[in-house]
Amino acid sequence: MRLLLVEDDATLGPQLRSALQRAGYAVDLAVDGMDAEALGDIEPYDLAVLDLGLPGRPGLEVLARWRSRGNRLPVVVLTARGSWQEKVEGFRAGADDYLSKPFQMEELLVRVSAVLKRSQSQLAGPLTIDGLMLDEATQSVVDAQQQRHPLTGTEYRLLRYLMLHPGQVLSKTRLVEHVYDNDSDKDSNVIEVYINRLRHKLGAELIQTRRGQGYVFGLSA
Repeated sequence: MRLLLVEDDATLGPQLRSALQRAGYAVDLAVDGMDAEALGDIEPYDLAVLDLGLPGRPGLEVLARWRSRGNRLPVVVLTARGSWQEKVEGFRAGADDYLSKPFQMEELLVRVSAVLKRSQSQLAGPLTIDGLMLDEATQSVVDAQQQRHPLTGTEYRLLRYLMLHPGQVLSKTRLVEHVYDNDSDKDSNVIEVYINRLRHKLGAELIQTRRGQGYVFGLSA
């Protein structure tokens, strides 16, 4: 899953980006409200973590402008001010969740995961599809026989995206856009290599190829 992190603090921003990357997300960092607004409109992010106190354009205005254009990008708002009035303003502007600074990184990760699942109409708790259970804490997957399979970083990001979109035809281009950040060398042909690795670990029947279209995850596809 690919996230847009908007945080202008020169220390906190890179720290958050590194922590989110370690948690298995592809992350682009923006430090200015105007740049963030443009990226959120142009790039196919799965979620934005948006600070409110930004140079160029305040985070609340960025969010309101996204929503006014019909941009439904899920947003977790960060703020140094935790008053209930500001939270109400944030939710009215279209925030999906709200976190006041200072916060524990574990709480942000849990909230990001929960918002991502809600945005795809998935139930809260571990992501479970067709007998597979994705363990976000260890970045591994448990199959129907209760065997645990460790995953590389790319395998984990790819499988999580597939499991959040079961039954959908996903092109190589779309998978690349959601598995890698802007700093990565994006080669759609590499996706086939990782698809084959997942098939080897979990069974070829779980990921079907639709020739000329892409891949479909799920036994009922």
